[in-house]
Amino acid sequence: MNSDSSTAASGFRPEIVDRPEQFYVCIRGSVRMDHFAVIADRLGELIGWAAAQGAEFAGAPFFRFRTLDMAGESDVEAGIPLTAPVNPEGDIRAGYLPAGRYATVVRTGHPDGLFDTITALRTWADHEGLTWDMTPLADGAERWGCRLEAYLTDPRVEPDMNKWQIQLAFRLAD
Repeated sequence: MNSDSSTAASGFRPEIVDRPEQFYVCIRGSVRMDHFAVIADRLGELIGWAAAQGAEFAGAPFFRFRTLDMAGESDVEAGIPLTAPVNPEGDIRAGYLPAGRYATVVRTGHPDGLFDTITALRTWADHEGLTWDMTPLADGAERWGCRLEAYLTDPRVEPDMNKWQIQLAFRLAD
């Protein structure tokens, strides 16, 4: 990996991992990035619903960006991976995260600082000759096969957002 000293010093260590298909439940919405809390604040509700169903979590809660438009509306899911399917209800949906090769990196710090890590991951992938499972749209937005932000830190255990660990996992084109 070719990285400059600022990304190396910050612990930027991306890797490519093979991920299996994964069942999940989510609440989906169309949001502007400056109003992301509209979808983010529903994660607690979803976790509570899944726990009430007796569902077993298979990993960290995440946000899946189906489309991303920094200047407009993005199609985003607040989701949780589960070990077994459950029957969704109301505005809770169920699906499968696609199997495949993903470029991943874990960042420690406040979620507001993710933009620099995302930029570094995209730059790293370009230097490595990797292609995203992503289609640019005519309006400047992007449609992703699977682009995840998984929140590895439980905020009940660590309320200081500056200490949170967040894993980015962006699916690569095969």
